[in-house]
Amino acid sequence: MSAPDILVIGGGIAGLSAAAALSAHARVTVLEAEEQIGFHSSGRSATMLHYALGDRLIRALTLASRPFFDDPPDGFDAVCHRMPVLVHARDEECAALEALYADIAPFAELERLDAAGVHGLCPLLRDNARHGIADLDGLRLHPHALLQGNLRQLRSRGCELRTGMRIGRIDRDGGAGWTVTSESGERFSAPVLVNAAGAWADRIAELVGVKPLGLEPKRRTIITFEAPAGTRLEGLPFTKTVGDELYFAPESGRLFASPMDEVPSDPCDAQPDEYEIALAAARMEERTTVEVRQIHSKWAGLRTFTPDRHPAVGFARDSEGFFWLAGQGGAGLQTSPAMARIVESLIAGTPWPVADVTAAELSPRRFFGQAA
Repeated sequence: MSAPDILVIGGGIAGLSAAAALSAHARVTVLEAEEQIGFHSSGRSATMLHYALGDRLIRALTLASRPFFDDPPDGFDAVCHRMPVLVHARDEECAALEALYADIAPFAELERLDAAGVHGLCPLLRDNARHGIADLDGLRLHPHALLQGNLRQLRSRGCELRTGMRIGRIDRDGGAGWTVTSESGERFSAPVLVNAAGAWADRIAELVGVKPLGLEPKRRTIITFEAPAGTRLEGLPFTKTVGDELYFAPESGRLFASPMDEVPSDPCDAQPDEYEIALAAARMEERTTVEVRQIHSKWAGLRTFTPDRHPAVGFARDSEGFFWLAGQGGAGLQTSPAMARIVESLIAGTPWPVADVTAAELSPRRFFGQAA
Protein backbone atom coordinates (compact mmCIF):
# COMPACT_ATOMS: atom_id res chain seq x y z
CA MET A 1 0.00 0.00 0.00
CA SER A 2 1.20 3.49 -0.91
CA ALA A 3 1.00 5.75 2.18
CA PRO A 4 1.63 9.44 1.46
CA ASP A 5 0.61 12.26 3.78
CA ILE A 6 -2.01 13.64 1.39
CA LEU A 7 -4.06 11.99 -1.35
CA VAL A 8 -5.52 14.24 -4.06
CA ILE A 9 -8.31 12.78 -6.19
CA GLY A 10 -8.36 14.55 -9.56
CA GLY A 11 -5.61 15.46 -12.01
CA GLY A 12 -7.12 18.61 -13.48
CA ILE A 13 -5.64 22.05 -12.89
CA ALA A 14 -7.28 22.35 -9.44
CA GLY A 15 -5.91 19.07 -8.11
CA LEU A 16 -2.48 19.33 -9.72
CA SER A 17 -1.81 22.94 -8.71
CA ALA A 18 -2.93 22.26 -5.14
CA ALA A 19 -0.80 19.11 -5.00
CA ALA A 20 2.22 21.01 -6.31
CA ALA A 21 1.82 23.65 -3.59
CA LEU A 22 1.32 21.03 -0.87
CA SER A 23 4.36 19.04 -2.04
CA ALA A 24 6.57 21.69 -0.39
CA HIS A 25 5.26 20.47 2.97
CA ALA A 26 4.21 16.82 2.63
CA ARG A 27 4.34 13.65 0.57
CA VAL A 28 1.51 13.94 -1.94
CA THR A 29 0.01 11.44 -4.37
CA VAL A 30 -2.45 12.52 -7.07
CA LEU A 31 -4.92 9.91 -8.35
CA GLU A 32 -6.40 10.62 -11.79
CA ALA A 33 -9.08 8.36 -13.27
CA GLU A 34 -8.12 9.01 -16.90
CA GLU A 35 -4.86 8.12 -18.61
CA GLN A 36 -3.96 11.79 -19.06
CA ILE A 37 -4.17 14.89 -16.90
CA GLY A 38 -6.70 17.65 -17.50
CA PHE A 39 -8.86 15.40 -19.64
CA HIS A 40 -12.41 16.57 -18.91
CA SER A 41 -12.36 20.30 -18.16
CA SER A 42 -8.90 21.85 -17.88
CA GLY A 43 -7.91 20.70 -21.37
CA ARG A 44 -11.19 21.82 -22.97
CA SER A 45 -11.34 25.40 -21.74
CA ALA A 46 -11.30 28.65 -23.75
CA THR A 47 -8.29 29.38 -21.50
CA MET A 48 -8.46 33.15 -21.07
CA LEU A 49 -7.60 35.23 -18.05
CA HIS A 50 -10.26 37.93 -18.08
CA TYR A 51 -12.49 39.73 -15.60
CA ALA A 52 -15.82 39.46 -17.42
CA LEU A 53 -16.17 36.00 -15.89
CA GLY A 54 -17.94 35.51 -12.58
CA ASP A 55 -18.41 38.08 -9.85
CA ARG A 56 -16.35 39.98 -7.27
CA LEU A 57 -15.00 36.84 -5.61
CA ILE A 58 -13.92 35.21 -8.88
CA ARG A 59 -12.35 38.48 -10.02
CA ALA A 60 -10.44 38.81 -6.73
CA LEU A 61 -9.08 35.28 -7.11
CA THR A 62 -8.13 36.04 -10.71
CA LEU A 63 -6.35 39.25 -9.74
CA ALA A 64 -4.45 37.41 -7.00
CA SER A 65 -3.36 34.84 -9.60
CA ARG A 66 -2.15 37.40 -12.13
CA PRO A 67 1.41 37.81 -10.74
CA PHE A 68 2.01 34.09 -11.30
CA PHE A 69 1.17 34.42 -14.99
CA ASP A 70 3.13 37.65 -15.43
CA ASP A 71 6.27 36.10 -13.90
CA PRO A 72 5.95 32.29 -13.85
CA PRO A 73 8.17 30.30 -11.48
CA ASP A 74 11.01 28.16 -12.74
CA GLY A 75 9.71 25.08 -14.51
CA PHE A 76 6.64 26.80 -15.96
CA ASP A 77 7.37 27.45 -19.63
CA ALA A 78 5.24 29.63 -21.93
CA VAL A 79 2.13 29.46 -19.78
CA CYS A 80 0.41 32.39 -21.52
CA HIS A 81 0.61 35.15 -24.11
CA ARG A 82 -0.97 38.56 -24.40
CA MET A 83 -4.40 38.78 -26.03
CA PRO A 84 -6.71 41.79 -25.65
CA VAL A 85 -10.22 41.23 -24.30
CA LEU A 86 -13.11 43.11 -25.93
CA VAL A 87 -16.67 43.19 -24.61
CA HIS A 88 -19.03 44.82 -27.10
CA ALA A 89 -22.63 46.01 -27.03
CA ARG A 90 -25.41 47.29 -29.23
CA ASP A 91 -27.19 50.54 -28.40
CA GLU A 92 -29.88 48.76 -26.40
CA GLU A 93 -27.20 46.94 -24.36
CA CYS A 94 -25.43 50.07 -23.10
CA ALA A 95 -26.81 49.85 -19.56
CA ALA A 96 -25.52 46.28 -19.21
CA LEU A 97 -22.11 47.37 -20.55
CA GLU A 98 -21.92 50.23 -18.03
CA ALA A 99 -22.80 47.86 -15.20
CA LEU A 100 -20.10 45.42 -16.30
CA TYR A 101 -17.57 48.26 -16.57
CA ALA A 102 -18.31 49.25 -12.97
CA ASP A 103 -17.88 45.64 -11.82
CA ILE A 104 -14.57 45.07 -13.64
CA ALA A 105 -12.91 48.48 -13.19
CA PRO A 106 -11.57 47.74 -9.65
CA PHE A 107 -9.66 44.75 -11.03
CA ALA A 108 -8.35 45.79 -14.47
CA GLU A 109 -7.39 48.87 -16.44
CA LEU A 110 -10.16 49.27 -19.02
CA GLU A 111 -10.61 51.42 -22.10
CA ARG A 112 -14.01 52.65 -23.19
CA LEU A 113 -14.47 52.30 -26.94
CA ASP A 114 -16.84 53.98 -29.40
CA ALA A 115 -17.90 52.31 -32.63
CA ALA A 116 -14.62 53.20 -34.36
CA GLY A 117 -12.60 51.80 -31.48
CA VAL A 118 -14.63 48.59 -31.33
CA HIS A 119 -14.19 47.91 -35.05
CA GLY A 120 -10.57 48.98 -35.00
CA LEU A 121 -9.89 46.26 -32.44
CA CYS A 122 -12.17 43.64 -34.03
CA PRO A 123 -13.10 44.38 -37.66
CA LEU A 124 -15.19 41.19 -37.86
CA LEU A 125 -18.06 42.63 -35.81
CA ARG A 126 -21.22 43.92 -37.44
CA ASP A 127 -21.92 47.66 -37.57
CA ASN A 128 -24.43 47.51 -34.70
CA ALA A 129 -21.60 46.72 -32.26
CA ARG A 130 -21.23 50.40 -31.37
CA HIS A 131 -19.94 50.36 -27.79
CA GLY A 132 -17.22 48.46 -26.01
CA ILE A 133 -14.81 48.09 -23.14
CA ALA A 134 -11.38 46.59 -23.63
CA ASP A 135 -8.70 45.14 -21.40
CA LEU A 136 -5.63 45.38 -23.59
CA ASP A 137 -3.61 43.43 -21.02
CA GLY A 138 -5.65 40.22 -21.24
CA LEU A 139 -3.94 36.83 -21.30
CA ARG A 140 -4.52 33.68 -23.31
CA LEU A 141 -3.52 30.81 -21.05
CA HIS A 142 -1.90 27.58 -22.21
CA PRO A 143 -3.50 24.71 -20.27
CA HIS A 144 -0.96 22.05 -21.25
CA ALA A 145 1.95 24.22 -20.08
CA LEU A 146 0.19 24.96 -16.79
CA LEU A 147 -0.63 21.32 -16.14
CA GLN A 148 2.88 20.15 -17.03
CA GLY A 149 4.53 22.88 -14.95
CA ASN A 150 2.60 21.82 -11.86
CA LEU A 151 3.37 18.18 -12.57
CA ARG A 152 7.10 18.93 -12.88
CA GLN A 153 7.03 20.79 -9.57
CA LEU A 154 5.21 17.92 -7.89
CA ARG A 155 7.64 15.32 -9.17
CA SER A 156 10.73 17.43 -8.42
CA ARG A 157 9.82 17.14 -4.74
CA GLY A 158 9.54 13.37 -4.82
CA CYS A 159 5.75 13.22 -5.07
CA GLU A 160 3.76 11.32 -7.67
CA LEU A 161 0.87 11.25 -10.09
CA ARG A 162 -0.92 7.97 -10.77
CA THR A 163 -3.16 7.91 -13.86
CA GLY A 164 -5.79 5.32 -14.76
CA MET A 165 -6.80 5.18 -11.09
CA ARG A 166 -10.60 5.00 -11.12
CA ILE A 167 -11.82 4.90 -7.54
CA GLY A 168 -13.53 1.68 -6.48
CA ARG A 169 -14.03 2.40 -2.79
CA ILE A 170 -12.86 4.69 0.00
CA ASP A 171 -12.72 3.58 3.62
CA ARG A 172 -12.03 5.35 6.87
CA ASP A 173 -8.83 3.77 8.20
CA GLY A 174 -9.52 3.15 11.88
CA GLY A 175 -10.11 6.84 12.51
CA ALA A 176 -6.55 7.70 11.51
CA GLY A 177 -6.95 8.34 7.80
CA TRP A 178 -8.37 7.25 4.48
CA THR A 179 -7.78 4.17 2.39
CA VAL A 180 -8.58 4.54 -1.30
CA THR A 181 -8.85 1.41 -3.44
CA SER A 182 -8.83 1.70 -7.20
CA GLU A 183 -11.02 -0.44 -9.45
CA SER A 184 -7.87 -2.38 -10.34
CA GLY A 185 -7.21 -3.13 -6.67
CA GLU A 186 -4.35 -0.76 -5.89
CA ARG A 187 -4.56 0.78 -2.41
CA PHE A 188 -3.46 4.18 -1.11
CA SER A 189 -3.70 5.49 2.44
CA ALA A 190 -3.32 9.00 3.86
CA PRO A 191 -4.68 11.07 6.77
CA VAL A 192 -5.85 13.86 4.42
CA LEU A 193 -7.99 13.29 1.32
CA VAL A 194 -8.42 16.21 -1.10
CA ASN A 195 -11.51 15.88 -3.28
CA ALA A 196 -10.64 17.69 -6.53
CA ALA A 197 -12.67 15.36 -8.74
CA GLY A 198 -14.45 18.09 -10.70
CA ALA A 199 -17.87 17.00 -11.94
CA TRP A 200 -17.47 13.77 -9.94
CA ALA A 201 -16.71 15.47 -6.59
CA ASP A 202 -20.17 14.85 -5.10
CA ARG A 203 -19.90 11.16 -6.05
CA ILE A 204 -16.56 10.91 -4.27
CA ALA A 205 -18.16 12.46 -1.18
CA GLU A 206 -21.01 9.97 -1.29
CA LEU A 207 -18.50 7.09 -1.38
CA VAL A 208 -17.23 8.13 2.05
CA GLY A 209 -20.54 9.20 3.56
CA VAL A 210 -19.86 12.94 3.34
CA LYS A 211 -22.91 15.04 2.53
CA PRO A 212 -22.69 16.22 -1.12
CA LEU A 213 -22.71 19.91 -1.98
CA GLY A 214 -25.29 19.76 -4.76
CA LEU A 215 -22.74 20.36 -7.51
CA GLU A 216 -24.11 21.10 -10.98
CA PRO A 217 -22.00 20.05 -13.98
CA LYS A 218 -22.89 22.05 -17.10
CA ARG A 219 -21.77 21.40 -20.66
CA ARG A 220 -20.14 24.10 -22.78
CA THR A 221 -19.54 23.79 -26.53
CA ILE A 222 -16.80 25.20 -28.76
CA ILE A 223 -16.42 25.04 -32.55
CA THR A 224 -13.56 26.05 -34.84
CA PHE A 225 -13.83 27.25 -38.44
CA GLU A 226 -11.96 29.22 -41.09
CA ALA A 227 -11.70 32.98 -40.80
CA PRO A 228 -12.69 35.05 -43.86
CA ALA A 229 -9.96 35.25 -46.50
CA GLY A 230 -7.50 38.01 -45.75
CA THR A 231 -8.32 38.22 -42.03
CA ARG A 232 -5.28 39.10 -39.98
CA LEU A 233 -5.66 36.82 -36.97
CA GLU A 234 -2.63 38.22 -35.12
CA GLY A 235 -3.84 40.91 -32.79
CA LEU A 236 -7.51 39.93 -32.86
CA PRO A 237 -8.96 40.02 -29.33
CA PHE A 238 -10.92 37.55 -27.32
CA THR A 239 -14.30 39.03 -28.17
CA LYS A 240 -17.42 38.63 -26.02
CA THR A 241 -20.97 39.93 -26.09
CA VAL A 242 -21.93 41.91 -23.00
CA GLY A 243 -24.48 39.21 -22.18
CA ASP A 244 -23.57 35.54 -22.00
CA GLU A 245 -24.39 34.91 -25.66
CA LEU A 246 -21.16 34.45 -27.64
CA TYR A 247 -17.41 34.65 -27.44
CA PHE A 248 -14.82 34.02 -30.14
CA ALA A 249 -11.07 34.39 -30.68
CA PRO A 250 -8.22 33.22 -32.92
CA GLU A 251 -7.30 29.56 -32.55
CA SER A 252 -4.38 27.85 -34.36
CA GLY A 253 -4.84 29.70 -37.65
CA ARG A 254 -8.64 29.61 -37.44
CA LEU A 255 -11.37 31.08 -35.25
CA PHE A 256 -13.13 29.39 -32.36
CA ALA A 257 -16.54 30.33 -30.97
CA SER A 258 -18.84 29.28 -28.15
CA PRO A 259 -22.53 30.08 -27.61
CA MET A 260 -21.71 30.14 -23.87
CA ASP A 261 -24.14 27.29 -23.28
CA GLU A 262 -24.66 25.90 -19.80
CA VAL A 263 -26.52 22.65 -20.38
CA PRO A 264 -27.07 20.52 -17.25
CA SER A 265 -25.19 17.23 -17.51
CA ASP A 266 -24.35 14.15 -15.53
CA PRO A 267 -20.61 13.74 -14.89
CA CYS A 268 -19.34 12.24 -18.15
CA ASP A 269 -16.96 12.58 -21.08
CA ALA A 270 -18.92 15.51 -22.50
CA GLN A 271 -19.62 15.52 -26.22
CA PRO A 272 -20.94 18.46 -28.27
CA ASP A 273 -24.63 18.43 -29.12
CA GLU A 274 -25.80 19.30 -32.63
CA TYR A 275 -28.10 22.03 -31.35
CA GLU A 276 -25.31 23.90 -29.51
CA ILE A 277 -23.00 23.44 -32.50
CA ALA A 278 -25.59 25.07 -34.75
CA LEU A 279 -26.26 27.74 -32.13
CA ALA A 280 -22.57 28.71 -32.03
CA ALA A 281 -22.49 29.11 -35.81
CA ALA A 282 -25.77 31.05 -35.88
CA ARG A 283 -24.71 33.48 -33.17
CA MET A 284 -21.37 34.00 -34.87
CA GLU A 285 -23.12 34.93 -38.10
CA GLU A 286 -25.62 37.17 -36.29
CA ARG A 287 -23.00 39.17 -34.39
CA THR A 288 -20.20 39.24 -37.01
CA THR A 289 -19.70 39.36 -40.77
CA VAL A 290 -18.19 35.85 -40.70
CA GLU A 291 -19.96 33.10 -42.60
CA VAL A 292 -19.41 29.74 -40.93
CA ARG A 293 -19.31 27.56 -44.01
CA GLN A 294 -17.68 24.49 -42.54
CA ILE A 295 -16.92 23.51 -38.97
CA HIS A 296 -13.36 22.27 -38.67
CA SER A 297 -13.57 20.81 -35.16
CA LYS A 298 -15.93 20.76 -32.20
CA TRP A 299 -15.74 19.75 -28.58
CA ALA A 300 -17.45 20.18 -25.25
CA GLY A 301 -16.34 20.28 -21.65
CA LEU A 302 -17.97 20.35 -18.24
CA ARG A 303 -17.96 23.41 -16.00
CA THR A 304 -19.08 22.46 -12.50
CA PHE A 305 -20.82 24.92 -10.17
CA THR A 306 -21.78 24.94 -6.52
CA PRO A 307 -25.29 26.22 -5.70
CA ASP A 308 -23.99 29.79 -5.20
CA ARG A 309 -21.48 29.54 -8.09
CA HIS A 310 -18.50 30.13 -5.78
CA PRO A 311 -15.79 27.47 -5.31
CA ALA A 312 -15.95 25.18 -2.29
CA VAL A 313 -12.54 24.97 -0.60
CA GLY A 314 -12.01 23.63 2.89
CA PHE A 315 -12.40 20.73 5.28
CA ALA A 316 -15.77 19.05 5.61
CA ARG A 317 -17.26 19.31 9.07
CA ASP A 318 -18.83 15.85 8.95
CA SER A 319 -15.66 13.87 8.28
CA GLU A 320 -12.18 14.60 9.64
CA GLY A 321 -9.46 14.90 7.00
CA PHE A 322 -11.85 15.19 4.04
CA PHE A 323 -11.05 18.37 2.09
CA TRP A 324 -13.26 19.87 -0.63
CA LEU A 325 -11.71 21.53 -3.70
CA ALA A 326 -14.63 21.79 -6.10
CA GLY A 327 -16.96 24.04 -8.06
CA GLN A 328 -14.53 26.27 -9.98
CA GLY A 329 -17.24 26.81 -12.61
CA GLY A 330 -15.02 27.52 -15.61
CA ALA A 331 -12.59 29.77 -13.73
CA GLY A 332 -10.26 26.99 -12.65
CA LEU A 333 -7.33 27.84 -14.91
CA GLN A 334 -7.27 31.58 -14.33
CA THR A 335 -7.67 31.27 -10.55
CA SER A 336 -5.50 28.18 -10.01
CA PRO A 337 -2.39 29.93 -8.61
CA ALA A 338 -4.40 31.72 -5.90
CA MET A 339 -6.54 28.66 -5.20
CA ALA A 340 -3.45 26.48 -4.79
CA ARG A 341 -2.04 28.90 -2.20
CA ILE A 342 -5.41 28.94 -0.40
CA VAL A 343 -5.35 25.13 -0.19
CA GLU A 344 -1.77 25.31 1.05
CA SER A 345 -2.83 27.78 3.75
CA LEU A 346 -5.81 25.72 4.92
CA ILE A 347 -3.94 22.39 5.02
CA ALA A 348 -0.29 23.33 5.68
CA GLY A 349 -0.91 26.45 7.76
CA THR A 350 0.90 28.97 5.57
CA PRO A 351 -0.28 32.62 5.68
CA TRP A 352 -3.63 33.38 4.06
CA PRO A 353 -2.77 34.57 0.52
CA VAL A 354 -5.73 36.66 -0.74
CA ALA A 355 -6.65 39.71 1.32
CA ASP A 356 -9.95 40.35 -0.49
CA VAL A 357 -11.31 36.81 -0.04
CA THR A 358 -12.03 35.08 3.26
CA ALA A 359 -11.92 31.41 4.16
CA ALA A 360 -15.59 31.61 5.16
CA GLU A 361 -16.58 32.73 1.65
CA LEU A 362 -15.04 29.56 0.23
CA SER A 363 -15.84 27.10 3.02
CA PRO A 364 -18.08 24.18 2.00
CA ARG A 365 -19.71 24.49 5.41
CA ARG A 366 -21.64 27.55 4.19
CA PHE A 367 -24.04 25.23 2.37
CA PHE A 368 -25.06 23.54 5.62
CA GLY A 369 -25.46 26.58 7.87
CA GLN A 370 -22.19 25.90 9.66
CA ALA A 371 -19.42 28.32 10.63
CA ALA A 372 -16.15 27.91 8.75
